[in-house]
Amino acid sequence: MARLVITYDPAERFIVGTVGEPGERSFFIQAREGKRLTSVLIEKAQVVAIVERLDLLLRELKRIDPNLEIGTSSRDDEPLEQPIVEEFRVGLITLSWMSDRELVSIELHATSEGDEVEEAPFSEDPENAPDMLHVLLTADQTQSFVKRAMTVVGAGRPPCPFCGLPLDPRGHVCPRANGYRR
Repeated sequence: MARLVITYDPAERFIVGTVGEPGERSFFIQAREGKRLTSVLIEKAQVVAIVERLDLLLRELKRIDPNLEIGTSSRDDEPLEQPIVEEFRVGLITLSWMSDRELVSIELHATSEGDEVEEAPFSEDPENAPDMLHVLLTADQTQSFVKRAMTVVGAGRPPCPFCGLPLDPRGHVCPRANGYRR
């Protein structure tokens, strides 16, 4: 089967959103350009990792070039666009700064059920490499994505004040309380 590479250069909209109730949410990243829309399934921990790295990248870019326009666009609080059709589940993620074009490059590579963590995601044969969503964003768009993603991740279950793990409405077995329910 041929490799699917979906590119948005640059994306008009790039957001993270969820479907479901806290504790049972599925996280999706969506990219849109014109009428073209792509949705990929991603883990909450991966969203947190992307946000941390992009925030670090933006701070470094602002330190290097104080005139770089970051944070001037309006915040995108609109819901995920329908229909949400999952192209693939995200495995490997790469982030980079394209200084020649002053764009952030985000590559989200697919994983499959049989993938192992140690297995190299890239193949000698590009046709057999995993599917990929490649999105290019301005620094301003990246900042908007980071702000929204932090809000979406923070909207989940509140953390336990003792161990920091998410509290479940049906109770929480806290490791700091030696297994007693709180």
